[in-house]
Amino acid sequence: METMENNSLEAEMSFEAALEDYLSSDFGELDEGSIVKGEIVRVDNDYVLVDVNFKSEGQIPASEFADADGAVSVGVGDKVDVFVVRKNEMEGTITLSFEKAKRMQMFDQLEEVQEKNSVVTGRIVRRIKGGYTVDLGGIEAFLPGSHVDLRPVPDMDALVNEEFEFRVLKINRRRSNVIVSRRVLLEEERDSKRQDLLLTLDEGQIVTGKAKNITEYGVFVDLGGLDGLLHITDMSWKRIRHPKELVQLGQELELKILSFDKENQKVSLGLKQLVEDPWQDITAKFPEGQRLSGKVTNLVDYGAFVELEPGVEGLVHISEMSWTRKLRHPSQMVRVGDEVEVVILGVDEDKKRISLGMKQVKPNPWEIVAEKYPEGTILEGVIKNITEFGMFIGIEDGIDGLIHVSDISWTKKIRHPNELFQVGDTVQAKVLTVDQDSEKFTLGVKQLSEDPWSKVPSNYPNGTIVEGVVTNITDFGLFVEVEEGIEGLVHVSEISQKKVKSPSEMFKEGVTIKAKVIHVSAEERRLGLSIKQLKDEEDRKKPREFRSGGSDAGQQTLGDIFKQLEDAGE
Repeated sequence: METMENNSLEAEMSFEAALEDYLSSDFGELDEGSIVKGEIVRVDNDYVLVDVNFKSEGQIPASEFADADGAVSVGVGDKVDVFVVRKNEMEGTITLSFEKAKRMQMFDQLEEVQEKNSVVTGRIVRRIKGGYTVDLGGIEAFLPGSHVDLRPVPDMDALVNEEFEFRVLKINRRRSNVIVSRRVLLEEERDSKRQDLLLTLDEGQIVTGKAKNITEYGVFVDLGGLDGLLHITDMSWKRIRHPKELVQLGQELELKILSFDKENQKVSLGLKQLVEDPWQDITAKFPEGQRLSGKVTNLVDYGAFVELEPGVEGLVHISEMSWTRKLRHPSQMVRVGDEVEVVILGVDEDKKRISLGMKQVKPNPWEIVAEKYPEGTILEGVIKNITEFGMFIGIEDGIDGLIHVSDISWTKKIRHPNELFQVGDTVQAKVLTVDQDSEKFTLGVKQLSEDPWSKVPSNYPNGTIVEGVVTNITDFGLFVEVEEGIEGLVHVSEISQKKVKSPSEMFKEGVTIKAKVIHVSAEERRLGLSIKQLKDEEDRKKPREFRSGGSDAGQQTLGDIFKQLEDAGE
C-alpha cells in the first residue's frame, strides 16, 4: 500500500516538472518579426500546422506551400523556416507565415548578391509600363525597358517567360522594391570581348559575325564585343535597293575586314569582296556593239538598269529606248523584271559603267524614211493630229510629218488648220525636209502648186493701174485685193497729198478702188500701191477747164472725190 502511494506521488511530481519544463522552455526566443525553424505536424486541404515549440502550433494557409500547379509541396515531419508574425503568450496562440520567411530570406540573398556584385537568375513574367516584371524565385523585381538589352528590342513580348541572368541595381525592403538590369551584364561581357577582339583584328582578315541591326544604308554586325558596318555598297556586286534583300536579322555572316580604326574602334566590313569582281576584264566580256539579253532591275526617271550577268548592270538611257517615241518615263517601254534585248554602246571599266541601247536592236526607221521619201516626193497621208501651228500626218510606224500652217496655202491667211481640215482626212503633200539628226519630217500642201506671187511682177509691173477691193483698213493704210489671194498695200502716205489722219474716215471695206503699182517684189511678197500718184497722173492728163468743170451724172472720178475731200478740209 505504501509503495503504491509513493509511486503515485513520484509520477505526479514528474508530470509537474515536465509541464514546468515545457511551459518555460524557449518561449522567449520566439520574437515577433523573426524567422524560426518549425516542424510540420499536420497538413489539411486549407491549412498546414507547424510546431515551433510554442504553447500551440501555428496555422498557415496551405496556399503558401502550393507549387506552380497548386499542389501542396510539403508533408508531415518536414522542417521549414517560418516568420513569426505575432504571438500571444496569455492565450498561447501564434501567427506564422511561410511566404514571409521565404521572402525575407530572398531579400537577404539579394542584398548579398548586390554587395558582392554577382548575378541572380530570374524569369520575365509579364510586360508592364516602362519595362518588365521579373520573378526572382518568389520576389518580383522591376526590369526597366532601357536595361533589357544593349539595343532597343524590336519585339518586347518575345522576352516574356524567358530566363536570364541579372545584376541587382537597387533594393528597398520597406517598400519591397527590387530593380534589376540585364544590360549591365551584357555591357561587361561586350567590353571584355571587345578588348580581346581588338588585339586580333586586322585589315584583310576574314571574320564571322551576326547581323544585329539592319538599316537602309547597311547592316551592323556583331563581331563578338565589337560592331562593324557592312555598307550596302559592299554587300553585292549587283545593285540592291535594301540590305534586307540579302541579309536577315540574326543571320550569321562571313565577312572581310576592309578597314579598321583601332583608336575609334570602327570596323568596315565587306561581303562582296569574298567573291571575284565581275567587272574585271569587263571590256573583253562585253565588247562594244555586242547584242545580248538582260533583265530590267530598276527604273529611274532617266532610264532603266539592265542586269547582264550577276553583279553587272548597264544603263539604257531613256533616249536610247525608241527611235520614234518621245518617252516621258522608261515605264512607258519596260517594267522591272522584263527580259529585254540590248546592244552594248560603251563600257567604262574604271567607273564600272556600261551604256546600253534598246532601239539599236532594230534598224533606224529615220534612215528608211530618208531613203523612201527624199525631198520633193509627193505622198498621201492621214491627219493624226491638228494644232494651232500645223497638222501631223502619219508616214511610217512612229514617224509623223508636219505640215506647218504657213505651208497650207500660198495666199490664204489661215488662223487655224481646222478651218480647212479635220483629223482623219487624207491629204496630199510634198516632202520639204527629212532631217534624220533632228528627227524632223516636214511637208507642204501649197508646194503642190506654183506660187502665184512668182507671176505678180510680170502681171503687175511698176506703173500698172489696178482695180481692187478694200479688204482691210488699218492706221497705216489700206489692203486691196487685186486678184484672189494677192493683196497690195496703199500706205497712208500714198492716199492723198494732204495728211490723212485715219484712212477709215475716207474708205470702207468692200469698196472698189483704183491705184497705181509703185513697188513689186515676189521674194518679199509685197505689192505697193498708190492712190495719190494715180490722181496726180490723171490730173496732169485733163484740161484745166475739164478738171474744174462738172462730170457725167451718176459718176464720180477720183479727182471729184479728192476735190470734195479738199473742200471739206478747208
